Amino acid sequence: MSLFSVLSVGASGMAAQRQRAELLVENLANAETTRTPEGGPYRRKDAVFQTAGPESPFASLFGAQLNDSSGVAVSEIVVDQSEPDRRYLPGHPDADKDGYVAFPKVNVAEDMVDLMGAARGYEANISAISAVKDMIQRSIDLMR
Repeated sequence: MSLFSVLSVGASGMAAQRQRAELLVENLANAETTRTPEGGPYRRKDAVFQTAGPESPFASLFGAQLNDSSGVAVSEIVVDQSEPDRRYLPGHPDADKDGYVAFPKVNVAEDMVDLMGAARGYEANISAISAVKDMIQRSIDLMR
Protein backbone atom coordinates (compact mmCIF):
# COMPACT_ATOMS: atom_id res chain seq x y z
CA MET A 1 0.00 0.00 0.00
CA SER A 2 1.46 3.35 -1.01
CA LEU A 3 1.40 6.45 1.09
CA PHE A 4 -0.96 8.12 -1.35
CA SER A 5 -3.49 5.31 -1.01
CA VAL A 6 -3.40 5.77 2.76
CA LEU A 7 -4.39 9.40 2.18
CA SER A 8 -7.35 8.21 0.10
CA VAL A 9 -8.43 5.73 2.77
CA GLY A 10 -8.22 8.42 5.46
CA ALA A 11 -10.24 10.84 3.35
CA SER A 12 -12.97 8.24 2.78
CA GLY A 13 -13.09 7.57 6.53
CA MET A 14 -13.45 11.28 7.25
CA ALA A 15 -16.30 11.61 4.73
CA ALA A 16 -18.13 8.60 6.19
CA GLN A 17 -17.76 9.85 9.79
CA ARG A 18 -18.96 13.30 8.73
CA GLN A 19 -22.11 11.82 7.20
CA ARG A 20 -22.67 9.69 10.33
CA ALA A 21 -22.29 12.78 12.53
CA GLU A 22 -24.80 14.69 10.39
CA LEU A 23 -27.38 11.92 10.88
CA LEU A 24 -26.76 11.81 14.64
CA VAL A 25 -27.18 15.58 14.92
CA GLU A 26 -30.41 15.32 12.91
CA ASN A 27 -31.65 12.64 15.32
CA LEU A 28 -30.81 14.82 18.32
CA ALA A 29 -32.45 17.88 16.81
CA ASN A 30 -35.66 15.95 16.15
CA ALA A 31 -35.81 13.98 19.41
CA GLU A 32 -39.12 15.65 20.33
CA THR A 33 -40.60 16.12 16.83
CA THR A 34 -44.11 14.69 16.81
CA ARG A 35 -45.24 15.89 13.38
CA THR A 36 -43.36 15.55 10.07
CA PRO A 37 -44.40 16.26 6.46
CA GLU A 38 -44.62 12.48 5.92
CA GLY A 39 -47.02 12.22 8.85
CA GLY A 40 -46.37 10.95 12.35
CA PRO A 41 -43.28 11.47 14.48
CA TYR A 42 -39.70 11.77 13.25
CA ARG A 43 -38.00 8.45 12.45
CA ARG A 44 -34.46 7.86 13.74
CA LYS A 45 -31.79 7.40 11.03
CA ASP A 46 -28.55 5.39 11.16
CA ALA A 47 -25.65 5.12 8.73
CA VAL A 48 -24.45 1.70 7.57
CA PHE A 49 -20.76 1.54 6.59
CA GLN A 50 -19.16 -0.75 4.03
CA THR A 51 -15.71 -1.03 2.51
CA ALA A 52 -15.25 0.91 -0.68
CA GLY A 53 -12.45 1.47 -3.14
CA PRO A 54 -10.76 4.82 -3.40
CA GLU A 55 -12.63 7.31 -5.56
CA SER A 56 -9.78 9.42 -6.86
CA PRO A 57 -8.96 9.35 -10.60
CA PHE A 58 -5.37 8.42 -9.79
CA ALA A 59 -6.49 5.35 -7.86
CA SER A 60 -8.84 4.24 -10.61
CA LEU A 61 -6.05 4.40 -13.19
CA PHE A 62 -3.41 2.75 -11.06
CA GLY A 63 -5.48 0.44 -8.83
CA ALA A 64 -3.18 -2.51 -9.35
CA GLN A 65 -0.15 -0.50 -8.24
CA LEU A 66 -2.03 0.62 -5.13
CA ASN A 67 -2.77 -3.01 -4.18
CA ASP A 68 -6.50 -2.25 -4.40
CA SER A 69 -6.58 -0.45 -1.07
CA SER A 70 -10.02 0.12 0.31
CA GLY A 71 -11.68 2.79 2.34
CA VAL A 72 -15.10 3.15 3.87
CA ALA A 73 -18.34 4.63 2.61
CA VAL A 74 -21.92 4.91 3.81
CA SER A 75 -23.74 2.17 1.91
CA GLU A 76 -27.21 3.08 3.09
CA ILE A 77 -29.16 5.11 5.59
CA VAL A 78 -31.50 2.98 7.66
CA VAL A 79 -34.69 4.59 8.94
CA ASP A 80 -36.14 3.15 12.15
CA GLN A 81 -39.54 1.62 11.38
CA SER A 82 -40.38 0.49 14.91
CA GLU A 83 -43.43 1.75 16.74
CA PRO A 84 -42.94 5.22 18.22
CA ASP A 85 -42.96 5.87 21.96
CA ARG A 86 -46.36 6.91 23.26
CA ARG A 87 -46.75 9.42 26.08
CA TYR A 88 -49.94 10.48 27.79
CA LEU A 89 -50.26 14.22 27.08
CA PRO A 90 -53.96 14.98 26.58
CA GLY A 91 -53.42 18.73 26.03
CA HIS A 92 -50.86 18.25 23.25
CA PRO A 93 -52.03 19.30 19.74
CA ASP A 94 -50.90 15.94 18.30
CA ALA A 95 -52.65 13.80 20.92
CA ASP A 96 -54.93 11.04 19.66
CA LYS A 97 -58.49 10.48 20.93
CA ASP A 98 -57.10 8.70 24.04
CA GLY A 99 -54.70 11.57 24.85
CA TYR A 100 -51.48 9.78 23.76
CA VAL A 101 -48.83 11.45 21.61
CA ALA A 102 -46.38 9.50 19.42
CA PHE A 103 -42.75 10.55 19.97
CA PRO A 104 -39.63 9.42 18.07
CA LYS A 105 -37.59 6.53 19.46
CA VAL A 106 -34.46 8.63 19.91
CA ASN A 107 -32.24 7.94 22.91
CA VAL A 108 -30.44 11.25 23.40
CA ALA A 109 -27.69 9.79 25.61
CA GLU A 110 -26.96 6.98 23.14
CA ASP A 111 -26.83 9.38 20.20
CA MET A 112 -24.51 11.73 22.10
CA VAL A 113 -22.11 8.86 22.79
CA ASP A 114 -22.30 7.83 19.12
CA LEU A 115 -21.62 11.44 18.12
CA MET A 116 -18.51 11.50 20.32
CA GLY A 117 -17.42 8.23 18.67
CA ALA A 118 -17.91 9.74 15.22
CA ALA A 119 -15.83 12.77 16.26
CA ARG A 120 -13.07 10.47 17.56
CA GLY A 121 -13.14 8.46 14.33
CA TYR A 122 -12.84 11.67 12.33
CA GLU A 123 -9.91 12.80 14.50
CA ALA A 124 -8.21 9.41 14.07
CA ASN A 125 -8.38 9.78 10.30
CA ILE A 126 -6.94 13.29 10.56
CA SER A 127 -4.06 11.91 12.64
CA ALA A 128 -3.38 9.17 10.09
CA ILE A 129 -3.39 11.67 7.22
CA SER A 130 -1.06 13.99 9.18
CA ALA A 131 1.35 11.13 9.87
CA VAL A 132 1.41 10.19 6.17
CA LYS A 133 1.91 13.83 5.20
CA ASP A 134 4.88 14.01 7.57
CA MET A 135 6.36 10.81 6.11
CA ILE A 136 6.03 12.18 2.58
CA GLN A 137 7.63 15.47 3.63
CA ARG A 138 10.54 13.65 5.29
CA SER A 139 11.01 11.53 2.15
CA ILE A 140 11.16 14.68 0.04
CA ASP A 141 13.64 16.22 2.47
CA LEU A 142 15.88 13.13 2.18
CA MET A 143 15.94 13.46 -1.60
CA ARG A 144 17.40 17.00 -1.45
